[in-house]
Amino acid sequence: MALAQRSGERGPTEGGLRIGIAIATANRPQVVHETVGLLARQTRKADGVLVCSPEEGDVAPLIETYADVTHIIGPRGLPHQRNRLIEAAKDFDILLFLDDDFIIADDYLAEIAAVFFDYPDIVMTTGRVVADGIIGPGLSFEEALRRLSLPSEPQDVRLREIYNGYGCNMAVRLETVRANTLRFDEELPLYAWLEDVDFSRSLAPFGRIVRAERACGVHLGVKSGRQTGVRLGYSQIANPCYLIAKGTCSWKKGLNHIGRNLAANLYGTCRGERSIDRPGRLLGNLKAIMDLFTQRLAPSRALRF
Repeated sequence: MALAQRSGERGPTEGGLRIGIAIATANRPQVVHETVGLLARQTRKADGVLVCSPEEGDVAPLIETYADVTHIIGPRGLPHQRNRLIEAAKDFDILLFLDDDFIIADDYLAEIAAVFFDYPDIVMTTGRVVADGIIGPGLSFEEALRRLSLPSEPQDVRLREIYNGYGCNMAVRLETVRANTLRFDEELPLYAWLEDVDFSRSLAPFGRIVRAERACGVHLGVKSGRQTGVRLGYSQIANPCYLIAKGTCSWKKGLNHIGRNLAANLYGTCRGERSIDRPGRLLGNLKAIMDLFTQRLAPSRALRF
């Protein structure tokens, strides 16, 4: 199956824009293998697929199956890996960042290509997530494809202005990224909670950030390979505080993130939620609050746990 588009296949509505897909992964070789395999269903093929992982073993089945996938070794941690992907994307105009468990509808790339061509002032798009397994026990590939095959609800608008892209699926105009030397913040460790907010707001001064309502996808929310509950809980407090101080997250949005996560972790712990490690996250929240009051709070301190 061809994942990448051959030269000369681009349609006139795209203006010759070259679109690359960038996926950071670790410890989930079968998941990324299946996710990339489904890209062959796109009505408009990508012009290249880049995958970054800390080790060869993270992508062994993928590389053995798809010769047109470019593999890059990068340090563990989402910002580090996504920065390596930006550096490797020299031949593209648009770069679509996908989580290794995000499944896009068959016309997703065609719609993104058209949006970036039709609206030169747009610097970032994110798609409409029709189902998100991250907030529950997770979804299977079969369920994701079933959800995407259902008739979609008519959308009254094509684009909606938003504060930030959703990191599991967000595309950027690389001309803007290169011209302003923008990168993901490597001070945010591992899964890098809110790295999408930080990068989005770094792009915001240079153009519009929108959700493309006709570009749909499903986030499986696979639980394997993610950071521990305590680490994530710490990041849920430390990262918003860091971004507020940095100026890439408003006080209102940052405090909303903190309050919502604290409430969800407390409620989930009290009712014995099993699909998510709420007690671990709550413990991480409390450790971060203690560090805040002792003036030791920093995103990197999540690595202690």
